[in-house]
Amino acid sequence: MAASLEHTLHITKAVNHLFGPPVAAALEWLNAHGVPLPYDPELPIPDNLVVTWLIMIVVGALAFRGGRKLKEYPEGGQHVWELFGLVIFRFLDDVIGRENGRKFFAMIGTLAMFILLANLSGIVPFLKAPTSNLNVTLGCAIIAFLYYHYQGIRLLGLKQYAAHFAGPNPLIAPIMVPIEFISHISRVLSLSVRLFGNIMGEDVVIIILFMLSPIGAPLPMMAFALFTSTLQTFIFCMLTMMYLAGAVGSGHEEH
Repeated sequence: MAASLEHTLHITKAVNHLFGPPVAAALEWLNAHGVPLPYDPELPIPDNLVVTWLIMIVVGALAFRGGRKLKEYPEGGQHVWELFGLVIFRFLDDVIGRENGRKFFAMIGTLAMFILLANLSGIVPFLKAPTSNLNVTLGCAIIAFLYYHYQGIRLLGLKQYAAHFAGPNPLIAPIMVPIEFISHISRVLSLSVRLFGNIMGEDVVIIILFMLSPIGAPLPMMAFALFTSTLQTFIFCMLTMMYLAGAVGSGHEEH
């Protein structure tokens, strides 16, 4: 069952017991030097950061172990990794194109893996979904935002990529530039708030059901959360791929 949003996770308390004092001292030093950072002095490392670290460690360990024993004819866990990669490749081929899409596998695959596991961790006993925290989903959205702009600039050059925002006619540039600016900023809000709202809602419903009846009542919602967690991962990554297609595809249109 997802941990209560009002209570600190046991693993977070343990991590803060080990690493909290130096982290709190560093944050206090930053505050004293003009970088105001809100934090709890007793628990400077929050739940969402601890679970994020845990996911990173688990995925890194699995990838390291799986990468050392690759076989021409996959067995066991290698089937899962290859199926995951195949699904990402298929979507990249369909959305961006086979020639260019697979160049972005590392970024899209990493986003998909992290967001999926972060979403699903909310139904693991004694854990909490990091994506039920807006800071985490906003971080993912900003990374996606910066990445697709970087790829557009890398392909076209800064001047030509920026000209794309002015529209096809210089006369309408004063209108198009603000519209494009607002449109791209709204993508960050859309990606982050959609993911945060859905996962946060799941956690709240599961917690309420658990409080009403700890045995049995939360199970249907937890089963449904498996579907919605996967769906929200798909939506986030699909939109990121579409934004990438728009950024790098503009270069093909120009040529």
